[in-house]
Amino acid sequence: MPADSNESVGNDAGVAKALEARTAAVSPPRRLGLWDAVSIIVGVVIGAGIYETAPLVFANVNGPAEGLWVWALGGVLSLVGACCYAELASTYPRSGGDYVYLSRAYGPWAGFLFGWSQLAVILTGSIGMMAYVFADYASHLFRTDDAHTAALAASAVVALTALNVASVQAGAAVQNVLSWVKVLGLLLIALAGFGAAASSAPFEARAAERLEAEGNSFGLAMILVLYTYGGWNDAAFVAAEVRDRRKNMPRALLLGTGLVTLVYLIVNAAFLSGLGFEAARSSRAIAADVLSNPFGDAGGAVISVLVMISALGAVNALVFTGARVHAGLGLDFSALSVLGRWHPRFHSPVWALGCQGLIALAMIGLLGTAVGRGAVDRALSMVGLSPVTWSARGGFDTLLRCTAPVFWTFFLMTGISVFVLRVRDRAIARPFRVPAYPLLPLVFCGTCLYMLVSAVEYAGRLTLIGVLLALSGIPLYFASKRRPGRRFFTPVESAAE
Repeated sequence: MPADSNESVGNDAGVAKALEARTAAVSPPRRLGLWDAVSIIVGVVIGAGIYETAPLVFANVNGPAEGLWVWALGGVLSLVGACCYAELASTYPRSGGDYVYLSRAYGPWAGFLFGWSQLAVILTGSIGMMAYVFADYASHLFRTDDAHTAALAASAVVALTALNVASVQAGAAVQNVLSWVKVLGLLLIALAGFGAAASSAPFEARAAERLEAEGNSFGLAMILVLYTYGGWNDAAFVAAEVRDRRKNMPRALLLGTGLVTLVYLIVNAAFLSGLGFEAARSSRAIAADVLSNPFGDAGGAVISVLVMISALGAVNALVFTGARVHAGLGLDFSALSVLGRWHPRFHSPVWALGCQGLIALAMIGLLGTAVGRGAVDRALSMVGLSPVTWSARGGFDTLLRCTAPVFWTFFLMTGISVFVLRVRDRAIARPFRVPAYPLLPLVFCGTCLYMLVSAVEYAGRLTLIGVLLALSGIPLYFASKRRPGRRFFTPVESAAE
C-alpha cells in the first residue's frame, strides 16, 4: 500500500476538509433501507441456479442425508463469510465492496484488478448468462423460434439497465418485488414436493443411465453448492447508499444469507420428498418434475414463469450492484474516470451502467449465437488453443469454468484482508467484529483455498482464459494515473455518515 494511504488525516485539518468535500461530491444519496439490502442479496443469490445445480449436487453425493448436509454446509460457510464481510462493510462503508477492501489492504493494484475482472468477465458474464436463462424459458413458454432467444436476452439487459439508470429507487423497488415473488415461488414448489408422494419409478431408467456416466465428487458438489449460494456479498457493493449503514450492512449480510440458506434447505428437502433421491439426482428439470405430479402439464408453465422471475431478479440485482464496483474504479483511476460519473438528476452511475450493459450484450452475442461462437473459436485457434465445446446454454458451463478460479482467488484475498486490516487499521472503530476471531476468518480462508484448488482442477486448461482476461487489466493500470486525494477509506471517509 502506498505511504500516502496510511497517513493520519486527523492531524492535517486542510487535508481532512479536502477529503470531506471530495466525499460529499462523489457520494450518492442514501436511499436504501435494511430490507432493500436484504432483497439485493436474495435477488442475486436466488437466481435460476438452484434449478440447474440441485440434481448435479445430488448426483455427486451418496444419499439424501449427505445431499442436505452439503447444502447446509454451504449455508454455514456462507454465513461465516458474511461475518467477515460484515466487519469489512461496517468498517469501510463505501460502495464497491471487495474493490474497497482489496485496495485498502494490498494497494490500488489489487482493487483495480478486481474491478477490471468484474467488468471484463465475471459480473458482465453473469448478467449475460442469467439473461439467457430468462430468454430460454420465455421462448419455451411462448413457443417462439430459437432465433429470437438472443433478442429476448438482450431485451432483458437493456430494459433493466435503463430502469436502473432512470431511478435508484425504482430499481430497488423492482428488486424487492422480484426477490420476494421468487422466494414465494420456491416455497410453493416446496409445498408441492412435500405434498406429493415420493415416486421415482418414471425416472429409474434415466437415473441408471446417467449415474453410470457420472462419478461422485464431493469437491464438485461443493463447487456447485457454493456457486448457487454465490452473491451474498454483493450488498457490500452498495454500502454507501444504505441508510444507517454501520448497523444495517451487517444485519443485511447475515439476514440475507440466513434467509437464503433456509429457503435452499426447504426446497432441496422438497425435491427429495417429491421425487425420491434417485429421481432427484437424475432429473433434467427437477422443479418441473416436482410440479408435474400434482399439476400435470400446467406445472411446466408454472415453473417457466418462476424461473423467468428468478432470472430477471438475478439480472436486476447484478446490474444494480455491479455498476457500483465499476463506478468505484472510475472514481479512483483517471483512465476510467467516465465510469465514476453519477447522473445529477437520476442519482445513478449512468456511465458504469451503460458500459456494463454493452459488455453484457457483447457476451450474449458471442456466447449465444452461431456467429459469435465461431468468432470465439477462431480467436482461440489463432493463439494455439482448441475450440470450445459449447454447452446447451450458450456456454454457461464454459463461462463458469473460466471465471471460477479468478473468482475464488479474489475471495481468498478478501478473506486474508480481514487479518491485514486488523493490523494496519487497528485504530479505526469496527462497529461489527467477526465473532470467534481469528477462527472464523481462518475457516473462510481455508474454504476459499479449497474451492480455488477444486475450481482449477474442474476448469483445466480453461483456467488460462479467465486468468488472461483478469491480467489484461495490468497494462491499463500502469497507463492510468490514480487520482490525487483518493485514499481508499482513510478514517475521514470511513467515519463520514
